[in-house]
Amino acid sequence: MRLDKLLVNMKYGSRKEMKAVCKNKQVTVNDEVIKDSSINIDPVNDKITIFGEEVIYKENILLMLHKPQGYVSANKDGLHETVFDLLEEPYTRLKLNIAGRLDIDTEGLLLLTDNGDLLHDLISPNKNIYKTYLVRTDQKFNPDSLLKEFEILDGKNNPYTPSKPFIEKINDFEFYISIKEGKYHQVKRMVEHFRREVIYLKRVAYGDISLGDLEIGKYREI
Repeated sequence: MRLDKLLVNMKYGSRKEMKAVCKNKQVTVNDEVIKDSSINIDPVNDKITIFGEEVIYKENILLMLHKPQGYVSANKDGLHETVFDLLEEPYTRLKLNIAGRLDIDTEGLLLLTDNGDLLHDLISPNKNIYKTYLVRTDQKFNPDSLLKEFEILDGKNNPYTPSKPFIEKINDFEFYISIKEGKYHQVKRMVEHFRREVIYLKRVAYGDISLGDLEIGKYREI
């Protein structure tokens, strides 16, 4: 990979700016000062620094993050903090995408990756990946009602019949539900169909990836 391409991809500046930085002797490769930003380097095995800071290059990253309530599942938002505000370097410099977004008031497992093929596999409806949520309702509710066939509205307000979920009752107010579609507000709308309201929602698993004991607001590579 060209040195300037790496530095641009890692959000250190534009190609023109990286050319100037190299001319000013601010970049080293394997402890050697580099003046030509167009040289080819091995981003994995070469030691690269800019402004005295080592460039940590990562690829094919999959992060699991415990999203808190109040954060938006987006790269940018003019009103609210986003889940990317929870990340630190070097992850802030990577082009990560979210697999399976969560509502602002929903807590739990988010997956972030820079691998396009993996992202497609994680979000493709054809892969039939089940997502598991912990649900708490405002009134007593028998979650077995959700095993019946019924219609809700999807994100475009079109009638939609959810696939049969997996249900595990905890008590009269709480249960786990596993669904594979993930339509707009799907779990909330399924419960609302039976005149109950979801007051707490947390995704605890995405396929065979479990949130486990990961602390809220924290993340780790998997």
